[in-house]
Amino acid sequence: MSDLSAVEAARRLRDAATDGGVGPILFARGLHADRLLLTALLVRPVDTPAPNLTTPEGAFSPETVELRGGFRVWRYTFSVPTLSDAHYRIEGERYAVNAALGSDLRLAYVSCNGREYGDRDRAVTERNALWRRLARQHAERPFQLLLQGGDQLYADEMFDLHPALRAWSNQDWRVADGDKFSDLAEGIRNYLFARYLELYGQPATAWLMARVPSLAMWDDHDICDGWGSMPYAQLDSPIGRGVFQIARELFLLFQLGAARNELPAICPDRSGSTLTWALQLPGLRLIAPDLRSERRPNRVLGEHGWAVLRSELDAVTNEHVFLLSSVPVLGPRLSWVEAALHLIPHMQKYEDDLRDQWQSRAHRSEWRAFLEALLAVHERGDGRVTVLSGEIHLATHGTMQTRVGPLHQLVASGVTHPAPPAAYARALGMLARFAESPLPNHPIRLHPLPGQRAIYTAQRNYLILERRAERWRACWELEHGGTTPCLDLGG
Repeated sequence: MSDLSAVEAARRLRDAATDGGVGPILFARGLHADRLLLTALLVRPVDTPAPNLTTPEGAFSPETVELRGGFRVWRYTFSVPTLSDAHYRIEGERYAVNAALGSDLRLAYVSCNGREYGDRDRAVTERNALWRRLARQHAERPFQLLLQGGDQLYADEMFDLHPALRAWSNQDWRVADGDKFSDLAEGIRNYLFARYLELYGQPATAWLMARVPSLAMWDDHDICDGWGSMPYAQLDSPIGRGVFQIARELFLLFQLGAARNELPAICPDRSGSTLTWALQLPGLRLIAPDLRSERRPNRVLGEHGWAVLRSELDAVTNEHVFLLSSVPVLGPRLSWVEAALHLIPHMQKYEDDLRDQWQSRAHRSEWRAFLEALLAVHERGDGRVTVLSGEIHLATHGTMQTRVGPLHQLVASGVTHPAPPAAYARALGMLARFAESPLPNHPIRLHPLPGQRAIYTAQRNYLILERRAERWRACWELEHGGTTPCLDLGG
């Protein structure tokens, strides 16, 4: 595995970094004294002299946070004033940053940046059509933040690189347990490192992420398909735990800008058991529960995840809450499908996909508790909650009725993942007529996007969120349908 992956990683690194590296990649860290706190990553060949990053206030030297495959990852920690025309410079190039985070805001939300197999075989122009559109929209009216809701990276093809990984993926323990994970670890690190460089080296994505600070939460494909919902023995095997730990290291580095064995300040659980993060801006609180680190077949969040979530929700005061739930919270009655699969021979292999969903029979009491926690904030009068989700490769809009007006869920997925067939979207739409409402007197409904007829829209898409005159609105950008009319989300 090590030799094979070293060769594969070297080839991928050459392909992904033909200009000598990737970055800068910009990450938001919060506000302090009218300044936006930022982190930037820069990946360059290991023998490149360290460039300073400069702002009008001074120069910032980097620290090395990773060395791999002949590349060095530098990290810069700096800040800019909260102005619409803030900027920084590095390697002679000026990068404009819209850091005006006061009254009016404009955010973008994306998810599912890839596909399970054959992602590298797609023409870049086709693959990144929506990234280019998002970059054009930023050039016309700059976004302040880029929210990434899960599956930023698809690691699926990694499990074809070695017989032990393939066996583990297929639940063949006799083969998988025969290999020491230590023999596989560096090959896996090389592969994921190279895969991240491929993704962040693509022109439209790279241009945008150098100028719009990102906040990201992972989902299963950033680790492996169905992570946490698969059998206990598979999760707890040496390969299972090892794959998770390495995927976690690379997620922290490339999606949160954190060094190995380090947590960014936006993650309240300093034990690292959950990577749930939260960020407070004027009139807005962003919360992203980590639905993967503590997930097991019978639970979504563990003790640490619930503690952080409840603490952040309890702290809401006169704010709109955008809660990033990588898996949609409001959806169709999938328990019927689960029951049918359980009875049909040879269909049990799909049960972990259904168990990934909040609506699974295995999570019903936890789902109810999650909805109750959101409802408590939404109804107490000092905050409104909007849930942002991806994962299903379709776009839709859901509501849960409350005594103070609807709690909205906005699903945008995926930015590059191919849309499923229209027949699939229609079938799911039929199930949506029987949406479950686990909280008495709080019915859940799924709706077409503004301007659409079907409940689920089978087009690649992303979401734009805007606050104007203290009111939030959302619109979807559809690959073929263009920009939808805006949906009012309230104050």
